Amino acid sequence: MTEGNFVDYVKVHVASGNGGKGSAHLHREKYVAKGGPDGGDGGRGGHVILKGNKNLWTLIHYKFKKHFKAGHGEHGSKNRSTGADGEDVYLEVPLGTVVRDTETNKVLFEITDDQEEKIILEGGKGGRGNWHFKSPTNQTPRYAQPGIPGGETQVTLELKVLADVGLVGFPNAGKSTLLSVMTSAKPKIADYEFTTLKPNLGIVQHRDFSSFVMADIPGIIEGAAEGKGLGHYFLRHIERNATLLFLIPADSNDISKEYEILLDELRRYNPELLDKDRLVAISKCDMLDEELMAEMKVELDKDLKGTPYLFISSVAQMGIQELKDKLWALLND
Repeated sequence: MTEGNFVDYVKVHVASGNGGKGSAHLHREKYVAKGGPDGGDGGRGGHVILKGNKNLWTLIHYKFKKHFKAGHGEHGSKNRSTGADGEDVYLEVPLGTVVRDTETNKVLFEITDDQEEKIILEGGKGGRGNWHFKSPTNQTPRYAQPGIPGGETQVTLELKVLADVGLVGFPNAGKSTLLSVMTSAKPKIADYEFTTLKPNLGIVQHRDFSSFVMADIPGIIEGAAEGKGLGHYFLRHIERNATLLFLIPADSNDISKEYEILLDELRRYNPELLDKDRLVAISKCDMLDEELMAEMKVELDKDLKGTPYLFISSVAQMGIQELKDKLWALLND
């Protein structure tokens, strides 16, 4: 999936259908001059319904069409015939979609299961026909209820990527390169910060035909929890990942400090993110010799406080299989 086709945030305007009017018909047929009331009820207006679809990965189908309106209910008719219900409108979304009221920013619900359905906006109820209102003292009511009008609102659809492993790191740490090596994904790779502006997904093939999904999240900068850089646009995707893989380059000035900054940004955005399994990968290790790597291990054992780590190189294919094995173990622990 190309970067331009990944849409994870859209606003759509939805309107439900009006309920049909009840009928005030009086029964008429040959030899029955003055029959009683037999007006039927109006049909309900169409609902606007959100439906989960496991085959969708993006909200791009709402990028250009953003207005949706359900059908109106039919009016009631004679012989107590109820009008047809208005046609429902279904909005299919990928799993992991959060629905918010655009005006209040309140979360209405989330779609996490395939074929799961949630009503965003209910259609108006149909009016009752005049036969409901007959009584011993009013045997020929000539009135019926009007249908209840439908509603309209604007909602925000916000996709949080559902992936097993999320790549976390500063810009230009080599996350996209690692994804391209471990999966068949083809993310944009270049030697400048914020090359990745949208999450990229790839399927990692493991031993015995097993696999898991990895997401390359745009780089974090200090202050991201307050919205700096790409801020909340990428941090929300990390919420859905089962395991977090922190990627820090070996030529970093201070590996443990970078790790603490990344952890602090996650903590300030959502403290629950720190409950996830974590693994630190020191990338670009093809630049290190064994002596320098041994010195770094002594420091890392002390500074990372028990967080598992390993040395890798995407370019030299160093430690990639070991990384897959460790991630698989964390996911299936």
